[in-house]
Amino acid sequence: MENSKIQWCDHTFNPWIGCQHVSPGCDRCYAETLMDHRYGKVQWGPHGKRKRTSEGYWKQPFSWAKAARESGTRPRVFCASLADVFDNQVPQEWRDDLFRLIRATPELDWLLLTKRPQNIIKMLPPDWGDGYPNVWLGITAEDAKHYRMRWPILSRIPAVVRFVSYEPAIAPLGPVDIDKADCLPDWIICGGESGSGARRMKRRWVREVRDECADLGIAFFMKQVGSNHHGWPANISGKGHDMNEWPEDLRVRQFPSAKRA
Repeated sequence: MENSKIQWCDHTFNPWIGCQHVSPGCDRCYAETLMDHRYGKVQWGPHGKRKRTSEGYWKQPFSWAKAARESGTRPRVFCASLADVFDNQVPQEWRDDLFRLIRATPELDWLLLTKRPQNIIKMLPPDWGDGYPNVWLGITAEDAKHYRMRWPILSRIPAVVRFVSYEPAIAPLGPVDIDKADCLPDWIICGGESGSGARRMKRRWVREVRDECADLGIAFFMKQVGSNHHGWPANISGKGHDMNEWPEDLRVRQFPSAKRA
């Protein structure tokens, strides 16, 4: 999608659609609600087939890259908002095609976010080396348990940026600096859950992560409060994405610097 509404990226790209639940953070998955329940595009779950998007759609990143060359900017592309790049139900040839596209668009920074870091190494292309200069690798961690499980795996995989999406934040993230990890994240995104029945993200959890990021030199990005505003200021509306409605100390939106050779 060109001009994404996700605050930390410029575009979203879905090479295919479909996924399945792997942890409590998936319980109210917006992608499942849209693509399965509302539109019937795919069946979610282990027995549902992933659906590849169209050839025309796959050409869009080339136009974004052309515009980036002309403007001298580096757009961030979130891949994938309606799937998981490292889902083992996806044919490997589709992933090979995706990495060919990524190599062909060096003007774009591709942000690959997964809940399956254990699959990354075996699914990366043979020429990955120390990481593609235009690929940021990230893991989703909705609470301390899943951060402790997933981050140490990603911390050992080379990439120009490694990041954590603490969204939906459904419990405290816990200490960011954990012994089993080889390094710290370059970036942490924080956000509450949206939609009907959203679970509450507490201000205390956000402030704890923000303060740790400041102490450790990690870029911090506050995305949204979420749809459950209990315990937040009364003026917060919708998904809580308007930072002007937040407490002033939480209006922090930083980006990391890529460690390109």
